[in-house]
Amino acid sequence: MLKERQEDRKKLSTFTPVYDARQDTLLGYLADLTLQGAKLVGESPMEVGQHVLLAIACPETGELGALRLRVPARAAWCRQDETPQYFNIGFEFQETSQENKKVIEAVVERYQLRCALHR
Repeated sequence: MLKERQEDRKKLSTFTPVYDARQDTLLGYLADLTLQGAKLVGESPMEVGQHVLLAIACPETGELGALRLRVPARAAWCRQDETPQYFNIGFEFQETSQENKKVIEAVVERYQLRCALHR
């Protein structure tokens, strides 16, 4: 059985492309993000356990500006989306520098969906 997630994922309200930095190919678009990992929506499945260097083209984050994260990650799971031509892929970050943590926190704070009106 999978262990429970330690941190809630934050769904983002921005269109953020994610690339495989080594292959220079688009993997998909960021659906949610935490300090431990990310979920992408892409057109191609990914093998579970595959290691990649994610390059996330972060949107404008105020004082940090627009930055590009480079984070080593492992594909933890991959499932077909409700829309059959897409796949949801969960990545676990393998290591996150202090600089990347600051950028992730800024992106989540600025672009997470605010659901208070829908409760």
